[in-house]
Amino acid sequence: MKDNVHVIFGFDMETDVGSFTPYYDGVKNATGPLVELFDKKGIKGTFYYTGDAARRNPESVELVKLSGNEVGCHSLFHETVGDELFPIPGVVPLLPEEVPLRIEKATEWVQQVLGHQPVSFRAPRLWGSTALLNSLERLNYVSDASYPMYFYRERFVPYHPSRSDWTKEGDMNIVEIPNFADMVMQSKDPGLERDRDQWPLFRTQSADELMKRIDGFVKFLRDRNLPVVLCFYFHPWEFIPIQESYHYGEATVTPDRFLTLGCGEKAMSEFSILIDRLKDMGSTFHRADDFAGLWSKQRLVK
Repeated sequence: MKDNVHVIFGFDMETDVGSFTPYYDGVKNATGPLVELFDKKGIKGTFYYTGDAARRNPESVELVKLSGNEVGCHSLFHETVGDELFPIPGVVPLLPEEVPLRIEKATEWVQQVLGHQPVSFRAPRLWGSTALLNSLERLNYVSDASYPMYFYRERFVPYHPSRSDWTKEGDMNIVEIPNFADMVMQSKDPGLERDRDQWPLFRTQSADELMKRIDGFVKFLRDRNLPVVLCFYFHPWEFIPIQESYHYGEATVTPDRFLTLGCGEKAMSEFSILIDRLKDMGSTFHRADDFAGLWSKQRLVK
């Protein structure tokens, strides 16, 4: 496993522009083109649905399921189920004691639409926590892709987390899959170092610009004799035209420009190029559940 490049593409199936609108135009209109692209390229990935997204868009869930891609879970309403890394007005984190019930309900809602329990999870904004991982473990999830490498900067490859601290290695059965970040660059964001997170460079600049970051990270891992696992997150709303502002309820929401820049045709075109560039590296593409099985089997062999 160490000599290959392993890629996990994950799509966070949520309301458009994350928590900042109540609409599901991305889920409704981008699922089909993305599944078709995956079929054309001969790859598979994981689509993480909030419970609400699954209930409101059962045809999207069914399309992913029938295509052979994985349907995972992404919380109930895109709420903060883990530790808050930076404050967002109006988005209040759940208390740790609230997390188990909320994860059970989110799992139940996705399961009702899917027909069986999802076993892969990703927390909104990559804000995970020990309470979250213990909740997932109790529900027999096999993978979680919530670890923000740009923030914690300790885990560069998948691992089995500790029950007392999800950012440390331990004896849990679930596999934690860190999300790609540029660990070579000199960050200009003291403390948070969010500029290491290379989403959404593929559409704000280009797939080739992102590949420069990927190439540097691959070398970073190989210099340390570590396996190369690249986990990426995307959103269906990135692949449709996005408004620069939305008015609903009692206010107008104007997302930061990086959230809307390059969405639609450019994102789809650059994403296709990104797949080709990664294939040129000899990458193997995985669903998160399948990858977790391979990783756990490797541990048993050792």
